[in-house]
Amino acid sequence: MKTRELSMGEKQAIVKLREDGKSIRAIAQTLTIASTTIWNVLKKKETTGVLSNRPRMGRPRKTSAVDDRNIVRAVKKDPKTTVSDISNNLKRAGVKVSQSTVRRRLHEQKYRGYTRRCKPLISKKNKKARLEFAKNYRDKPQTFWGKVLWTDETKINLYQSDGKAKVWRKKGSAHDPKHTSSSVKHGGGNVMAWACMASSGTGSLIFIDDVTHDGSSKMNSEVYRKILSANLQKNATKLIGRSFIMQQDNDPKHSAKATKEFIRGKKWKVLDWPSQSPDLNPIEHAFYLLKKRLKGVTPQNKQQLKEAAVEAWKSITKEECKSLVKSMGHRLDAVIASKGFSTKY
Repeated sequence: MKTRELSMGEKQAIVKLREDGKSIRAIAQTLTIASTTIWNVLKKKETTGVLSNRPRMGRPRKTSAVDDRNIVRAVKKDPKTTVSDISNNLKRAGVKVSQSTVRRRLHEQKYRGYTRRCKPLISKKNKKARLEFAKNYRDKPQTFWGKVLWTDETKINLYQSDGKAKVWRKKGSAHDPKHTSSSVKHGGGNVMAWACMASSGTGSLIFIDDVTHDGSSKMNSEVYRKILSANLQKNATKLIGRSFIMQQDNDPKHSAKATKEFIRGKKWKVLDWPSQSPDLNPIEHAFYLLKKRLKGVTPQNKQQLKEAAVEAWKSITKEECKSLVKSMGHRLDAVIASKGFSTKY
């Protein structure tokens, strides 16, 4: 433990008593200073010829080791806490430090401030189901996942977001047309599509408004059954073979009684899928690739958007699909590690 620094007068007194023939123990008893401290002062005088301390680099730390632990403990207990809150709490405890000091202490322990990721709120029931699914299927071989036909629906906007792009500009020129990007309310229109894929590649991309009677993108159990009837078996045969496992999420139109009876009549084997698990479905990342490849494409209407989307979907390679399906083991491990909560996928 660090103790107080001896004054110059105390150091000079130690040297004087030593010159008078006093032993180190006698000096320690006279000045009530530890014997080791007496010895260190005399040793320094002997080797350097001076008693003063060498100049220190920078200011002394404003926080002790205990304060540093309390700072880290605060963010461990509540990651949403702010440096302002921590600084105020320390001041109430008698430790006056700035927010910058608190931030430096957190940086020293490898903590950084990040934007919170938005993840679906998973109920206790579904968290348990996700965990059980992950444990039951974690050890399945890659050949098992190669038999799965992954299916889902997605919305494709006419104008894809370019994200937060940066530009080089001078102060005061933020609104120059060269330094801005255009936005259209609600994406300027969109199309809803059903799609499927396997580890061997992508299947059909079916637009809902091409199937409904009124040309709308609203899909119910009847429309869903119509899509499955026309597309599922032929895609499964092409991508996997006659023996396959169908995957679908627990959307109401998927889990409707009529849909279940239809699938049962077709004798299709269905993967028992846990609710609220988009992070487990590789097709979600395939949809990401599709939309990423639509950036920079400028369709003028929905028909052109559909044509561009089909081309983008077809451009996803077999190797990319295989890699996505191969990640199932890592996805299941992540669910187990998070105890059923959302994962990074």
